[in-house]
Formats: sequence, structure tokens, C-alpha cells
Amino acid sequence: MDRENAARVVAETDVVVVGGGPAGLAAAVAASRNGAKVALVERYAQLGGLASGAMVLVLDDMCNGSEITVKGICQEMIDRMAAMKLAVFPPEEDRLAEESLYRKWARWGLYDYYARSKPAPVCYAAAFDPEGWKRASEDLVKENGIHLRLHSWFSSPILVGDRIRGIVCETNDDRQSIRGDVVIDCSGDLVVASRAGAPFIGGSYFLTTVFRLGGVDTEAAEAFEYESPENYAEVDKRAKEILGGSWDKWWLKTPLPGIVWCNCPHMRNYDGAKVEDLTSAQLEGRRRIDELYAYVRESYPGFEKSYIVDLAPQIGVRQTRLLDGEYVVTKEDVQDRVHFGDSVARGRDYYTPYRALVPKKVEQLLVAGRHYSATSIAQRTSREIPPCMSMGEAAGTAAAMALESGGLVRSVDVSKLQKKLRAQGADPGDVPSANATVITQRGPEGPILPARGARGASERRASEH
Repeated sequence: MDRENAARVVAETDVVVVGGGPAGLAAAVAASRNGAKVALVERYAQLGGLASGAMVLVLDDMCNGSEITVKGICQEMIDRMAAMKLAVFPPEEDRLAEESLYRKWARWGLYDYYARSKPAPVCYAAAFDPEGWKRASEDLVKENGIHLRLHSWFSSPILVGDRIRGIVCETNDDRQSIRGDVVIDCSGDLVVASRAGAPFIGGSYFLTTVFRLGGVDTEAAEAFEYESPENYAEVDKRAKEILGGSWDKWWLKTPLPGIVWCNCPHMRNYDGAKVEDLTSAQLEGRRRIDELYAYVRESYPGFEKSYIVDLAPQIGVRQTRLLDGEYVVTKEDVQDRVHFGDSVARGRDYYTPYRALVPKKVEQLLVAGRHYSATSIAQRTSREIPPCMSMGEAAGTAAAMALESGGLVRSVDVSKLQKKLRAQGADPGDVPSANATVITQRGPEGPILPARGARGASERRASEH
């Protein structure tokens, strides 16, 4: 309490959102649009988190076949960046499984990574520029009257009993407190919830130092790939050996001509929550990038005149602490497309229940983003930017609803929340898609069994509550 008292109160508000990444932006905007007074706290110099700071420059995992499953504020961001000519996505007529269309869009990363057929179908996804994301985010914050505080590093929660009442931040000036009736943890690393005493599990996945190259003749590089496949395969193999880990296509085009982004190198056996590991991974990534750059300038047609534009200012951390919330999403839930009655967010073809955003043991706190309540394996295939934004929009709307009713966020009427989200243009997943595994209730005399889904989900006992 002495540390809290020593912090200067700089804002008193209804909702405090910690983390200005995609989930935090969506949470802040949704809460404000639903009548709450909102403060948004971000430790870096810009909004965007992994989207802009770590330069994860493709928005994917947002369609189930031809059905677009993530809408709302995420789609609004795409539209705003496209208006700036800083986002690119395939038109509907190109979203097919044809070789010519695959070649047209593959180097944008806008195809179904999970498809087993070849060529993989082109799908609805968007490639964007990081500066476009920053500008669109700032516009949304300003338009919605959100009190933004950059350069503010979350330090500790303010707790009164088991109820959170705000946060304390470290700044270059002094220690500052922001008081609020509801706090939404969109930090990505669960720093608010974990320090407030909410249960969590440890998680780990590989780290990435994303970088961009400029001066690339992408037409020549693509011609080399398709017209000299044997030579290309040899060069591509060596490039990946240098990187030590990458996706199938280690470079992708961006809306800026001649600028490609490289979502690599991937580095394993590091803990994204530890300063020592983050420091070592940062240095290792730079070493690998320098070696790769020297190689491709000599060996990869189209890269002869290339140059390193930048390394992402944030290292790409995919998983650290994960909430152990009122419901823990499992690998089977994601793989079998299990539909929940309290679904409030969607990803590709999976659903996120409201309970997975609600911590145990702490009142008036919600969680949204890659640290939501899921097992480590489940999170690895359900943590992309669009579903995280969908979670944020749901959390922000729920926070405003709880404030309006004078109740607790854990007691929000989810059916009303789902209706609000639909009215806002989002898809909360209340209506299951045709290929979902729908949980049906038999009553107290028998178990609850999921119907068999499109992937042949095995029958298993499950309960919605």
C-alpha cells in the first residue's frame, strides 16, 4: 500500500486497458463506444504491439473456408489501412484453389496455411504496413476519446481485497497510478492478472526477430522460384539453414514496393518472460540476419541490390504466461471446432468462450489476447492477431456492460453481450458454423456429448459449465 500511495494519480476512469496491441486497442475502442470512460496504457512509443512493434504483417486466421469469421474492429483496421494504400487483400473472386491465383498471392502470405490440398486456396487475409497500423490505431484512439498514455510501463495492480481498482505504472518522470472500476489485461504476458493473484500456467514457444529488406526485385525473385525450381530449392534450403528456423516462405511482399518482410529467424529454448533470454535471443537473431543477408545478396536473384531496412523494435514473443481462468480452452476444443454457448470471439474455425477471458480470484479484471485461458498447445494454434482483437472487442464491451448495470464483469449476461457484439458488426460466434462440433445438453441423467464435427471429432464427455 505504501508503494501505491507513493504513486501520483494521473487519471481516474471507468476502464483501464493495459497494453496497446491489437487486443488492447479493440478493448479500449469497444469500451469507449459503449459509453465507458477509458484509459489505454502502453509501454512502447507506439500502438500496435506485435502487429507494428514486432512487425507481424499479415492478418490471418480470420476465415473458415469462404466464411469471414473475424469482423468488427479488426475489419475496420483493415479498411482504414487499405484506404491509406497500406493494406492488401485478395478480392473475393481470387479466393480459390487455382495454381495461377496461388502464385499471385502466395508471396503475400494470403493463403490457407492449414489446407492439405495443393495448390492451397487463396483466402481472406490482409498484408499491411506497420506504419499504417500505427496511424490507424492512433486515429481510432483519438476519435473515440480514449485517454492514451504511451511510455508507461505497468508495475503493479491496485487491489482492495480481491477487487482490482486500477494500476501503477513506472515512467521516466515518476511512479503514476491510474484508477479504474474495471481493468483489462491486454499485456500479452499476463502481467496484470498474474501480479493481482490470478492463477496462471507457464508457457513457452519460439521467439522471432522479424526484419525487413528493401531494394528487392520481387518479380525477379518470384520468377526464380517458379522458372528455376531446382536452383531455387537449393538456395531456399541454405537460407533456411542460416536462419535456423522459419516458415515455409521466409520472405513475403508488403504494400511498399521492393520492401519484403521476413518473419524469422525462429529461435527456440528461450523464455520470452526472462530478460536474460530476451537479450540473448535479440543478439542471436541479429547475427543470423546478417549472415542471411550476405548470402542472399550473392545467391538469390532479385536480392542483389537489397539492403536491411530494419529489425522490429519488439522481439516476437508468442507465449509466456497463460491465464488459468474460469474455463481453459484445450487443443481438442480448437482442433475439433468445439462451439460454446458462451462464445464471444472467433478465430479461423474455433470459438472462445467468455469464461476463458475471466480470471479466478480477482474481481473486475478481464483478460484478452494471446495470454487468454488456454493450454499451451491450444494457444499455439489460436493466438493470431485477428482472434485476439475479437477477444479484445468482447472484453471491452463486457466491461462497459458491467459498469452500466453496476454488476461484476464475471456476471455479465453473455446472451446480451453476444447481441451487442453482433450489433457492432462483430461475430461473437454465438451462431456455430456448419462444421462446428456443437455441444448438446442431455440433462442431469446423462453426460454432455459433442456432436461429431467435420473433422470426425471423437466423442468425449464435456460440459459447458
